[in-house]
Amino acid sequence: MAVLASAADRVELCLLDPDDAGGWRERRVELPHHTHGVWHGFVPGIGVGQHYGLRAHGRWEPPRGHRYNPSKLLLDPYARAHSGVLRLRPELFGHTVDDRLLGDTAVLDPRDSAPHLPHGVVVDPRADWGDDRPPETPWSRTVLYEAHVKGLTQRLSGVPEALRGTYAGLAHDAALEHLTGLGITAVELLPVHAIGTEPGLFRRGLTNYWGYSTLGFFAPHPGYAAATDPLAVLGEFRHLVRRLHGAGLELILDVVYNHTCETDVEGPLLSWRGLDAAAYYRLDGYGNYLDTTGCGNSLDARQPWVVQLVLDSLRYWVEHLHVDGFRFDLAPTLARGREGFDPDHPFLVAARADPVLNRVKLIAEPWDIGPHGWRTGQFPPPFAEWNDRFRDGVRDFWLAGPRQGGRGRLAGIRDLATRLAGSADVFPTHRGPLASVNLVTAHDGFTLADLCTYEHKRNEANGEGNRDGSEDNHGWNHGVEGPSDDPAVLAARRRSARNLLATLLFATGVPMLTAGDELGRTQDGNNNAYCLDGPTSWLDWDLRPEQLDLLATVRHLIALRHDHPVLRQERFFAGRPVHADGTKDIAWFDPDGREMDHARWHDPDQRVLQMYLHAVRPDRNGHHADESLLLVVNGDTGQVDVRLPAEAWAGSYRLLWDSAQERPPAPGSPVVEVPGGGKIAVTPLSLRVYGARRGPDGRQRSHRPT
Repeated sequence: MAVLASAADRVELCLLDPDDAGGWRERRVELPHHTHGVWHGFVPGIGVGQHYGLRAHGRWEPPRGHRYNPSKLLLDPYARAHSGVLRLRPELFGHTVDDRLLGDTAVLDPRDSAPHLPHGVVVDPRADWGDDRPPETPWSRTVLYEAHVKGLTQRLSGVPEALRGTYAGLAHDAALEHLTGLGITAVELLPVHAIGTEPGLFRRGLTNYWGYSTLGFFAPHPGYAAATDPLAVLGEFRHLVRRLHGAGLELILDVVYNHTCETDVEGPLLSWRGLDAAAYYRLDGYGNYLDTTGCGNSLDARQPWVVQLVLDSLRYWVEHLHVDGFRFDLAPTLARGREGFDPDHPFLVAARADPVLNRVKLIAEPWDIGPHGWRTGQFPPPFAEWNDRFRDGVRDFWLAGPRQGGRGRLAGIRDLATRLAGSADVFPTHRGPLASVNLVTAHDGFTLADLCTYEHKRNEANGEGNRDGSEDNHGWNHGVEGPSDDPAVLAARRRSARNLLATLLFATGVPMLTAGDELGRTQDGNNNAYCLDGPTSWLDWDLRPEQLDLLATVRHLIALRHDHPVLRQERFFAGRPVHADGTKDIAWFDPDGREMDHARWHDPDQRVLQMYLHAVRPDRNGHHADESLLLVVNGDTGQVDVRLPAEAWAGSYRLLWDSAQERPPAPGSPVVEVPGGGKIAVTPLSLRVYGARRGPDGRQRSHRPT
């Protein structure tokens, strides 16, 4: 046993065994050795399943970050399993007087916290993984699906009731059939590290539903398991990983290494604070917590033991639990050095060089709330990043622009074109477009349906007087705030949702879909439902006809992305000829079928654009085959006549999808084909994609039937 507690006078390992009265007997073993701030020792006779905790003795000296109170049982920061879910009680707090005012004269709370704190549980790291193999999906083929373990299956009738909302429920055939039928390649789960609810939420009778409040960086959250035995919880999580891999799906974990659930100076003593707060947390020299997360504290990644903790945790989840990657919440906090954000921070260097971690997917949320916290495009490879420039730019074009009478906040069509082509203005050339994780929604903010239904948040249920959540949503209610029974308003909202989804899935980069958006899920205008563990946050699987249409559309769009490699570029387009006839890898056309010129690009009223994509790829026989697609975007509020690029670019164009249609084309439906240079009438606020047939010179591409 070893634990960091550099300022403690002594540390006891507390072995907990059930007694005859339904409680726990405690045996205390003092750790005999203290080396470089770590207390350690060998304790014989401890086996798998043993419950345990720690007690640290030392000074109560808050101005220096020391809050030692041996009456408080503490969780081992490296515990691989927890005995249950944390329920906050007064006994879990270290003092009875506000030490911010009285410093080291605060009266320590003498009550024992052991009956109220989950225990660490010893596990066997060995497991029979059988023939489990990670899918190792290339970034270019990846389609991410952000989901919540509980919310995804809590109301899914195909899952047995006892398994709903659990790891086992997510591993059930009913859930896997939806995921594989959708066509996504990776499930990105909101935090599954053991979770503790913050005191403020506890006092309001709410819980941290999203889970961005970590209690343990090595243990799966017991509250998401159908099993109750701590070892069985771990087995249930392993079963989920095996089932996802067996279905060809990767598992990405959203991880929160930027702060913990111990919150600020008024928070409980649960683990790190009671062991070595000055080593784990950023403090200001007076015992106050520096907060770049908005959650009361920030882990101090300037300290080597914090970097070691994070790296050890990440490697454990990869090597022992077979996960395929991580999305780092508020990642700049992990890369803040002495002078602020540092792209060469020791943590980033170590993660890049680590032989375990550099072979899995690493995704940064590239912002926090600290000074100079917006860092999109500034993380080093192999990190990919959530691209908020994509999110906001695409929303502005399809929603804010029409809401403002046709003019977007940004310069006409230019920003949309940049996002469609991979955001080269954000990510350096050496990183390429696959560094951009494109999104139009996420767990944080409006759902896709609400983005097209509300312009103002409705967060009263959160108990904060509607003060929480973003005020800047870039949405459009289509003329009616909230629910409507006007068929025209409802149809326009659905078309806008399809436009957003198509832009996401046809853009160069790595798309991320938020669970429920494919079903038209609503949160009734709540854009910060982090504390609502109920129907507001759970997916409703009782689908109306228009929701089934949307689901079919999303499946079709993802299938088009998989079928057409030109949509999955690994490098930025060059805009230069790839054939002697002048065909370029990417070209932009105006409504008249002419290549865009400077005046068109800088015209703020320009709302129509054609994007021609072309790639030359070797086929299985070593010959070169062409693939060309044309996207026609009408961001105008009126119908527009558009002339498609002339025969030099394609002999004809075959319609693959039109956002003006409620459903995708059915198999065997008539083919709509337009000759090169032909004119089409494009519905207001809509997007089309065409397959381009190149002509009779031997370079004509074959098309899959749709």
